[in-house]
Amino acid sequence: MSSDLVISARHVGKTFRMASAQHRPTTLAELVSQTLRQPFARRQRETEFDALDDVSFEVHRGEVLGIIGRNGAGKSTLLKILSQITPPTRGEIDLHGRVGSLLEVGTGFHPELSGRENIYLNGAILGMSRREIDREFDNIVAFAETERFLDLPVKRYSSGMYVRLAFAVAAHLRPDILIVDEVLAVGDLAFQRKCLGKMDEVAHRSGATVLFVSHQMTAVRSLCSRALLIECGRVIKDGAVDGVLARYLALNSAAQPATTALPEPVEQAPARAIAVHISGIDGQARTTFQLGEPWRARVEFELHRPLPHVIAGFGLQGLDGSPLVTWWSAPRDLPPGRYAADFECDVPLAAAEVTFAVGLTSDEKSIYYTEGVGALSISEIGPGPQPHRASGCGVLFTTERPEIKAA
Repeated sequence: MSSDLVISARHVGKTFRMASAQHRPTTLAELVSQTLRQPFARRQRETEFDALDDVSFEVHRGEVLGIIGRNGAGKSTLLKILSQITPPTRGEIDLHGRVGSLLEVGTGFHPELSGRENIYLNGAILGMSRREIDREFDNIVAFAETERFLDLPVKRYSSGMYVRLAFAVAAHLRPDILIVDEVLAVGDLAFQRKCLGKMDEVAHRSGATVLFVSHQMTAVRSLCSRALLIECGRVIKDGAVDGVLARYLALNSAAQPATTALPEPVEQAPARAIAVHISGIDGQARTTFQLGEPWRARVEFELHRPLPHVIAGFGLQGLDGSPLVTWWSAPRDLPPGRYAADFECDVPLAAAEVTFAVGLTSDEKSIYYTEGVGALSISEIGPGPQPHRASGCGVLFTTERPEIKAA
């Protein structure tokens, strides 16, 4: 075994037994009552579900491993096994060193104890002496920004305060292995950036190993040196971050329908939009595109009576509802019928997840409008060399690259 091997997982599986939807008695009185009411009822069989199946990988000292996958893929179950919160059903895991983990709000803290007491409790669980904890205590409190509330029971903390203190404890008590789940999304944006910086410091300055689960691809790409993609409880790709993210985005694109049915208008209206169809320039239906790659949107709509000066509009919005860009069709006087407007979308958008806004106007008056529908991904991740990095560049990016000249 390599001397710098920190984690070794071999054919790990985790099976959960799920009871049927029928209520199961939890007290003797309930059991007697249910038996008297249904004396001949057959026992419902329990079904089994494999959250993880034959998972194998190794992690070496100083690596920052991103674990990605869609919701329900098994990422959190794997982290709970690695954190020794739950045992595997089969397979073996070897851990070499102290593990500090932040998996979900509430894990590892006693709600009745104060923030101060929980810091020392967690340090003791990690095997640290009181002197070692004292040395880091002020740094933990300053990082968490919870000085005023340090002697309150943590059950009175907000979820944001709880996560700040929990992360500060996990990161500052010098673990050999730091495990962080998506729980950081509970914190505000400034604290998320602070945490990412701290994880980078833990990995690259102290030599600790970091396992990081996130749906924020930019964070995974900037922080991690390697990634693991889990789908349906199995590892389907393990390797360089860009290649694994490209496979993940392809899975998401396949799962996201390229046709979005649009809602009926709330009130009776002379027209309505029916659907949006997204495709590449080649006509292939998909919802994930690379930086600068042109794509097409077709908006289908119908008119219930003749209307003058009809314009169809198609726009993109950020996930927070902020408008990004809008396209309009040329105006036309139209009789009743079904129509389509094709939009060539070649605006160089930065990496983002976006939704659609669709509208119809007649004679400059709105007759149909909906927003926050559908989904589309602009990704800076793709196979081959990556000439552009769009993280943090704003809504748009440019492909023009002027030469650097001597001043």
